Amino acid sequence: MDLGAIAKRSALHAKPSGLSLQYGTAGFRTKAEDLDHIMFRMGLLAVLRSKQTKSTIGVMVTASHNPEEDNGVKLVDPSGDMLAPTWEEHATCLANAEEQDLQRVLTDISEKEAVDLQQDAFIVIGRDTRPSSEKFSQSVIDGVTVLGGQFHDYGLLTTPQLHYMVYCRNTSGQYGKATIDGYYQKLSKAFVELTKQASCSGDGSRSLKVDCANGIGALKLREMERHFSQELSVQLFNDGTKGKLNHLCGADFVKSHQKPPQGMEIKSNERCCSFDGDADRIVYYYCDADGHFHLIDGDKIATLISSFLKELLLEIGENLNIGVVQTAYANGSSTRYLQEVMKVPVYCTKTGVKHLHHKAQEFDIGVYFEANGHGTALFSKAVEVKIKQLARELEDKKGKAAKILRNIIDLFNQVADRRVISTTDAERQAVTPPGLQEAINALVKKYKLSRAFVRPSGTEDVVRVYAEADSQENADSLAHEVSLAVYQLAGGIGERPQPGF
Repeated sequence: MDLGAIAKRSALHAKPSGLSLQYGTAGFRTKAEDLDHIMFRMGLLAVLRSKQTKSTIGVMVTASHNPEEDNGVKLVDPSGDMLAPTWEEHATCLANAEEQDLQRVLTDISEKEAVDLQQDAFIVIGRDTRPSSEKFSQSVIDGVTVLGGQFHDYGLLTTPQLHYMVYCRNTSGQYGKATIDGYYQKLSKAFVELTKQASCSGDGSRSLKVDCANGIGALKLREMERHFSQELSVQLFNDGTKGKLNHLCGADFVKSHQKPPQGMEIKSNERCCSFDGDADRIVYYYCDADGHFHLIDGDKIATLISSFLKELLLEIGENLNIGVVQTAYANGSSTRYLQEVMKVPVYCTKTGVKHLHHKAQEFDIGVYFEANGHGTALFSKAVEVKIKQLARELEDKKGKAAKILRNIIDLFNQVADRRVISTTDAERQAVTPPGLQEAINALVKKYKLSRAFVRPSGTEDVVRVYAEADSQENADSLAHEVSLAVYQLAGGIGERPQPGF
């Protein structure tokens, strides 16, 4: 590290005296005027994390559902998931270091995490539409470049889009193209196929009113509309042309006030939904014939999804382990309905998406949504392979149900589970998934004096790939091919390979 250069650049992003911030599930968030030093330092940290994992790391500049005058930043790990807990601690320590201690803290992190400072680093950056976000992106870039990191600034993105970009880059495009169009094409294809297979009530038309919270969701949904073909008609409200970000609108407002957002007129039984400022929350709602407002929040979304999935599995005759994960703040009626009527097990975790996510990974199919609209469904690799096989083989009603499930799997943005990999012989032989060790053996035979191993990380949701051969070039090539085999056979959970051994 060029400590002198870091010190000079850091002086341009000085930390306010006495300010102390904590990195949490949402990263850092506070008033925008207090965040410039945080952005610079998270650029530094992202480079160290990228060097350590030998992977692309994401930095998203956003404060989600917070008021427009706030801002924030969060880092995205190699598999497109949230920053590892140990690195959350590093982020907090780095953010709160006084100027004279900054270099020491960077050195401590590098030593504790065995960071190879000569390793290349690559960072992707996205931002929401807040007035302060463009300037803060430049502060992140300043931190990245002073440590010699390379970067790609995607500019305006939703938070889910940045997660997608990170994962695509770390799977060499196997998950999808790391472009805005790649994102639209992947999700819209699954959506269009799903809507062709699913029945529709009413007159057969699909229309949706969308409250975009005067945020980034309006820009990106407008771009995505053309990919829907005739399958969905979308009307945008609170699109940023007037009104402030998240002010009297957005998912948090609708959830908290139990009423429609300002700026959207709702007729009887019209389908409506609201994003938040960075479009990573969604809640649905409608008004009945008597004018009463009905909110479909995260608890109800989880109930609807898990019920639908269970019906499809019964249709195809598969008895899989479905679990719904909630927090103590979930609606008690939804919990009772799931357990007593749908006979779906429900588990409770601490508040925070990362806790819900980790618990959901324990099931064949895990569904979790916070009441505020954050959530997803996770499918194990074995289930994914099974469903796609059944979609090819079954006919009639069973085949239709399997095809619907296949498109649902493609529609959800998932973070893979490293535990699908198991090993034996001192971690030198992969036992599961089937076929992985055979694929590794075939690849090893292509290179002289070579061998390669894979193993699940003990601390992160990644699979580590080790390779050696008669030259550095061949070791790198072997490691790359093995990592792609891991992706193809184990659900895309390999980190960028670690050449050498």
